[in-house]
Amino acid sequence: MNLDLNIIEIGIIAGGLILGLIVGFILAGSRLNRSANKEKQNLIKEAEVKAEALKQEKILQAKEKFLQLKAEHDKAVHEKNNHISQTENRLKQKDNELSKKIEEFNRKDKELENQKQLVAQQIDLYKHRNEEVEKLHRRQVEMLEKVSGLKADDAKAQLVESVKGEAKTQAMAYIKDIMDEAKLTANKEAKKIIIQSIQRVATETAIENSVTVFHIEGDEMKGRIIGREGRNIRALEAATGVEIIVDDTPDAITLSCFDSIRREIARLALHQLVGDGRIHPARIEEVVEKTKKMIEEEIIEIGKRTCIDLGIHGLHPELIRYVGRMKYRSSYGQNLLQHSREVANLCAIMASEMGLNAQIAKRAGLLHDIGKVPDDSPELPHAILGMKLAEKYKEKPEVCNAIGAHHDEIEMTTLYSPIIQVCDAISGARPGARREIAEQYMKRLKDLEALALSYDGVEKTYAIQAGRELRVIVTSEKVSDAKAEELAFNISQKIQTEMTYPGQVKVTVIRETRATSYAK
Repeated sequence: MNLDLNIIEIGIIAGGLILGLIVGFILAGSRLNRSANKEKQNLIKEAEVKAEALKQEKILQAKEKFLQLKAEHDKAVHEKNNHISQTENRLKQKDNELSKKIEEFNRKDKELENQKQLVAQQIDLYKHRNEEVEKLHRRQVEMLEKVSGLKADDAKAQLVESVKGEAKTQAMAYIKDIMDEAKLTANKEAKKIIIQSIQRVATETAIENSVTVFHIEGDEMKGRIIGREGRNIRALEAATGVEIIVDDTPDAITLSCFDSIRREIARLALHQLVGDGRIHPARIEEVVEKTKKMIEEEIIEIGKRTCIDLGIHGLHPELIRYVGRMKYRSSYGQNLLQHSREVANLCAIMASEMGLNAQIAKRAGLLHDIGKVPDDSPELPHAILGMKLAEKYKEKPEVCNAIGAHHDEIEMTTLYSPIIQVCDAISGARPGARREIAEQYMKRLKDLEALALSYDGVEKTYAIQAGRELRVIVTSEKVSDAKAEELAFNISQKIQTEMTYPGQVKVTVIRETRATSYAK
């Protein structure tokens, strides 16, 4: 019984506990539901706030985009309107110009029409006057026929016969005058024919070539000439403008330069330096300057001796100097002085045979190539330049014309001119290369040096290696190291654009700074 009661109590307690748990769960669930509903409402409110804010932001962005698009549209419309306005203005302007042209055309058309009417009136007037003249002419002919008793055709025949007789008389007199003049000028015409014949059969002579080779004793002297790091040979090349080639050739040094005077100065200076034994840059410059003065004196002496040998007197001192310089020039490979002496003698002989003044012919023959000598020659043919020099130093007109016309640069006005041309052809004819090639070669070398001298700060220029290299010596006070590079580039570009040459031309700008002081 007690056991049953305990079981019942236990069951009641257990049931109570279960009922309590159920009631607890229900109460807890009710609280959770209220909490979830409250959180849900909070989330909904927050979402609505965010949605409203996003909506306002999108509305603002849409308004900004609309305003931007509207501004762009307004700008495009404004530009289009401006373009249309400009087009309309241009069209109006062209329309006005066209209207003016039409008015001008109408005015000219009216003027032309008026002129046509005036011309037509003048033509009618001319026809009327012509008819009146014809009538008057017929009346005069009829009156003349009545007075003379001859018909017009008979009178014409008599007039023609009379004119024929008079014409024959005048023609005979004219023919007689021509014959007399031909007799007087026959000797002169015959001389011209002889000269032209000689010119066509002028014979050729051999070409003269010369190469300057300086002989030395032993290879030790080569080293002294070269100097430490080549300073002596550089100083000698800079002072003379001559390229000095020191190679493996025993006991010889080659001097290369297109200018014979420079080459002779370099040879004599080198000879004096080797004989003296003192070879350094300062001594080299001193010897070169002395050699230049000696060569200048020798040139004057050669000119005087040449004039004495040929019997030419009264030549201007400057022309004597030019004659002396001919020794150091070449006429297409032949020594120019020897060529000019030969031409002078040929001209004297030919002029004597033809009864002309041999002294004038000899003088013109000696001076005919004087235009090849000046170093600072302008852009003129050597014949014209020589003629201008002769005129400058008061030579006779016959001599000046012979010099200027010996290559047909000007018209020949005397008989001495073709004589000079013939003798020049006899003495200067060349087998092999054409003479124009040598002349263009010399001119190109001189043009190279003149082109570089045109720049500011350039002291000396030398074209060496047959024009394949141009050495430019500049003043250190005017040209810096940086400007020297710029100058070399500018000169090379100017050569490339303004000159024609085979291969390439190397431009070397040399700048040297020296400090000199004297102890007293």
